[in-house]
Amino acid sequence: MKDTMQFLDIQREEPPVEKAEVRIYSYKEIYANFTAEKASQQAGRCLDCGNPYCEWKCPVHNYIPTWLDLIRDGKIIEAAEMSHKTNSLPEICGRICPQDKLCEGACTLEDGFGAVSIGSIEKYITDEAFRLGWKPDMSNVIKTDKTVAIIGAGPAGLACADILTRNGVKAKIYDKYSRIGGLLTFGIPPFKLDKNIVEKRKEILEGMGVEFILNTEVGKDIDFQDIYDSYDAVFLGMGTYKPIKGGFKGEDLKNVYEALPFLISNINNELQIDSNVVSMKDQNVIILGGGDTAMDCNRTSIRQQAESVTCIYRRDEENMPGSKKEVKNAKEEGVKFLFNYQPIEIIGDKEVEGVKVVKTKLGPPDAIGRKKPIIIKNSEKIIPADKVIIAFGFLPSPAGWFKENNIDIKDNGLLKIDNDYLYQTTNDKIFAGGDMTRGSDLVVTAVFEGREAAENILDYLEI
Repeated sequence: MKDTMQFLDIQREEPPVEKAEVRIYSYKEIYANFTAEKASQQAGRCLDCGNPYCEWKCPVHNYIPTWLDLIRDGKIIEAAEMSHKTNSLPEICGRICPQDKLCEGACTLEDGFGAVSIGSIEKYITDEAFRLGWKPDMSNVIKTDKTVAIIGAGPAGLACADILTRNGVKAKIYDKYSRIGGLLTFGIPPFKLDKNIVEKRKEILEGMGVEFILNTEVGKDIDFQDIYDSYDAVFLGMGTYKPIKGGFKGEDLKNVYEALPFLISNINNELQIDSNVVSMKDQNVIILGGGDTAMDCNRTSIRQQAESVTCIYRRDEENMPGSKKEVKNAKEEGVKFLFNYQPIEIIGDKEVEGVKVVKTKLGPPDAIGRKKPIIIKNSEKIIPADKVIIAFGFLPSPAGWFKENNIDIKDNGLLKIDNDYLYQTTNDKIFAGGDMTRGSDLVVTAVFEGREAAENILDYLEI
């Protein structure tokens, strides 16, 4: 019988992390894996709550206590099977999910004893299972004659393909990039997610029967009508890529960059796809924003050997939307944070000279429950800068072929869904999920919606 009081004797631990003074010169992942002994020990801290809050807080509702018990007992393959029942990309979510705001934040032990190290154990499970040669068991799958085209090889598209394939439907994924993953590959830096991890998932999916058609932009390299006519259903998982602007003077000055092109250029350089990198070497850099994309820009700039990196955010640290772990990592690596400052202008004649900011204080919550920043009068000051990166998030970028194919969008650019079936667009044959239906969100929510959309596609196809 399990000793549910182990948390009293065993403290929360995370796997070893590379020291900041070493890791800032490398793009390798900074966290090692647990040993089998440590994984078992940390998994044994779980209380086996009767109503596990961690499961409810997890967007895909992972069977967390169940696979923690399996890891405690050293049953890696069984844990991997259980993990994949709810999550198509567990090795990725274990690395990049903000567990402090999700499963671990809801852990009963979080208040006083330290949450179970759920994210690191989730990562350990799949990494070890892959090392042992685990592959999905497809022996009981009954193949159908149905085919589905998936546009976008990001988290939603990959998750949709996973579920369809496990139910005997042939899934073909189209993507404009040379590699799968979308922002998993071209947006998230390698020190958070090694790109070999994404490529391994591609290998797994191909082994299951998923087909990838890469370097192919729908509407440019192939006509959408050709796809529409060739498949029984279509899933759109194209994400959100249009950057949110600050709406203030100076955003078009030389040496002002959008977050995503900056990150993509650096990753392309690391992957040896394109050497035309946007470099922050020896520059005084200011990053505007407080989410995980801003943290990615902060930590990438540090690795590019910027002279200084300052992150400006208009609320306090407690109200930052990004992962607390990422903020901590950025601080350790030398990023300076200016909280409760709001940018109102980027200063310069033809190129950046600085950022004009005003001091803020937090007022009552806004419509979505976040405390609204209020500008303090006569608090303006200018912070010198050589280069500025704007990381305020992303908006939908509807494709030009949506309208002619009766794919309606809302006023905010997001797709209209949930018709006769959940995740069904206004064109009955076309489904959609992920950021393009809900706005920019977490990888794990895109995985959830891709899987749920697939289940509804199966219903639509009467499978």
